[in-house]
Amino acid sequence: MKRILITGGAGFLGSHLCDKLIEHGNEVLCLDNFFTGSKDNIIHLLANPRFELIRHDIINPIFLEMDHIYNLACPASPVHYQHNPIKTIKTNVMGAINALGMAKRLNAKILQASTSEVYGDPDMHPQKEGYWGRVNPVGPRSCYDEGKRAAECLMMDYHRQNNVKVKIARIFNTYGPRMALNDGRVVSNFVIQALKGEDITVYGDGSHTRSFCYVDDMVDGLVSMMESADSFLGPVNLGNPHEFRIMDLAKTVIGMTGNRSKIVHRPLPEDDPMQRNPDISLARKILGWQPHVNLEKGLERTIEYFRKVV
Repeated sequence: MKRILITGGAGFLGSHLCDKLIEHGNEVLCLDNFFTGSKDNIIHLLANPRFELIRHDIINPIFLEMDHIYNLACPASPVHYQHNPIKTIKTNVMGAINALGMAKRLNAKILQASTSEVYGDPDMHPQKEGYWGRVNPVGPRSCYDEGKRAAECLMMDYHRQNNVKVKIARIFNTYGPRMALNDGRVVSNFVIQALKGEDITVYGDGSHTRSFCYVDDMVDGLVSMMESADSFLGPVNLGNPHEFRIMDLAKTVIGMTGNRSKIVHRPLPEDDPMQRNPDISLARKILGWQPHVNLEKGLERTIEYFRKVV
């Protein structure tokens, strides 16, 4: 049994990670400021004696005793991280500094939840970890993209200078139950619009691509990284290597919900990447990890969840 801190633990991905680590017999401390997280995501754990919840913003220091730290705290969709871009980059940078300071003091392992957005609008396809990316440092998405790149820099420097045990996971598009209704990401947008019988909004002509990883697979990847014996690991791509056109996703969601929503087009947002597809060779090699839930099965579970909450 380990004592594990999850910053952003009441969020979509963080709450599923709480479930998995409790299931494995650990003590879990969930830290969240509830900007995008929700108590509904972790309410089923509140009575568990091995679970603890703290309302706290990780941009402020906190002193705890932990064996492992998963640093997930940060809004992950453009709707949320562009709402207050200064707070977003503060969360990425100050949050990483505070989490790393704790890991250094305790000699604890720390895993940084980075993102495929560090690759920007890539001119390498699929994206490998050695690719440095093509990010607009002054664009409307840079608070998140550059914030995550800065967090990776901090992780590397704390490891090189202070021997902190660091893992860096580059997470590609993840979906599943507990996504927020106002999340603004493509899967939740399409499913909610279809269930309400509204038009499906496709930005651009729908030819741009994404790779969608079901949340259970992503959690397994994060836990595998943390539990590996390496004192340093990363960056490692975690995502589903199967690539889908956004237009095809919209048609699939319409078909699976049984609704007759029309597809309408809107202009593509500034700096929105045209392609996103992970090369997961490294994760397969060093972790023995790859996703197992295909898009249709994952969407079926996600649609079932949203039918109850919409």
